[in-house]
Amino acid sequence: MPLHGLTVVDASTLFAGPLAAMILGDYGADVIKVEHPAKGDPARGHGPSKDGVSLWWTMLGRNKKAVTLNLGTPEGAAVARRLLSKVDVLIENFRPDTLERWGLAPEALREANPRLVIARVTAFGQHGPYRDRPGFGTLAEAMSGFAAITGPADGPPTLPPFGLADGIAALSCAQAIMTALYARERTGHGQIVDLAIIEPMLTVLGMQAMAYDQLGLIQQRHGNRSVNNAPRNTYRSRDGKWLAISTSAQTIAERVMHLVGHPEVIAQPWFATGAGRAAHADLLDSHVGSWIAARDADDVIAAFTQAQAAVAPIYDIADVFADPQYQALDSVTAVDDPRLGPVRMPNLLYRLSETPGSIRWTGRDLGQDNHDVLGTWLGLPDEELETLREKGII
Repeated sequence: MPLHGLTVVDASTLFAGPLAAMILGDYGADVIKVEHPAKGDPARGHGPSKDGVSLWWTMLGRNKKAVTLNLGTPEGAAVARRLLSKVDVLIENFRPDTLERWGLAPEALREANPRLVIARVTAFGQHGPYRDRPGFGTLAEAMSGFAAITGPADGPPTLPPFGLADGIAALSCAQAIMTALYARERTGHGQIVDLAIIEPMLTVLGMQAMAYDQLGLIQQRHGNRSVNNAPRNTYRSRDGKWLAISTSAQTIAERVMHLVGHPEVIAQPWFATGAGRAAHADLLDSHVGSWIAARDADDVIAAFTQAQAAVAPIYDIADVFADPQYQALDSVTAVDDPRLGPVRMPNLLYRLSETPGSIRWTGRDLGQDNHDVLGTWLGLPDEELETLREKGII
């Protein structure tokens, strides 16, 4: 696999860091998940479970070896230093100065292992007035401007019902780690990645910062409409199903208006740009909405598809499971779990033609790989492991 030979220590919890480590593990990295021996990763108790098995952890812990180690003790920190002297990447999300307080300062770790890449994932970053504040992805969704533009115009700012900021930060973290590793091939040295969860959201929100800087514009809430083009909304069909359409391309917008029987608007000067169409969203939505409301969803989708216009049904997860395109891509794939049997979870993020990744196992029990990793691989004798276990260090 493409990351074969890369060893990653995942000492992070909930959710950006562990998800980044999962992505690296999916493509062949040897990921060692380090957890507190008494508490474990909170993901083990997060969300729904079946027969006492956390479904979140079953996915988030996939392709990781489970090791317990109390980093906050001198003995645990000593073991960690030995471990980190042999690996390529450390992912951590403790509050700033926590590693330093435990005697695991990144500078000291990199002195012992100059090739080590250390990814530090925190809510607000390693410096600035908020650095010491606790925080989760929800705060990033609030502070980035995402919540302010999400929801209907006459409703409250709206937060996503899942870890959006954490997910975007995880993708950013994995990419940052690979960038640092690529640089290491030239320089021979690792480096520190400082990733603040509040920042990647700014990038995916597009040119809002530039629009404010150059024009003083502050985007407002417009429900499902776009400020950049129209028609773009969700529409209800005759049989009560919801559909979404987008007309980001001019040609698509023209096809839609031909399809719904209102080609006359295409000749209007304002129709020539996305911004112009967005300014006339009420008119365009009335044309499109009434056309869709008079037809069943399957007929709408068929007509849009024949016209080469963009449309999609609004799915819940049951619809995702049943959809033939997702099935063809194996987007939700079956994996054997020793406790639950076959389980279905999101597959790898992308397919590589020559060096594909794979899901080799699901999340393991707390400390399941202590002996293999700390004993066989790191070289701690059985007597020392037993002493550490008796003291609650592992």
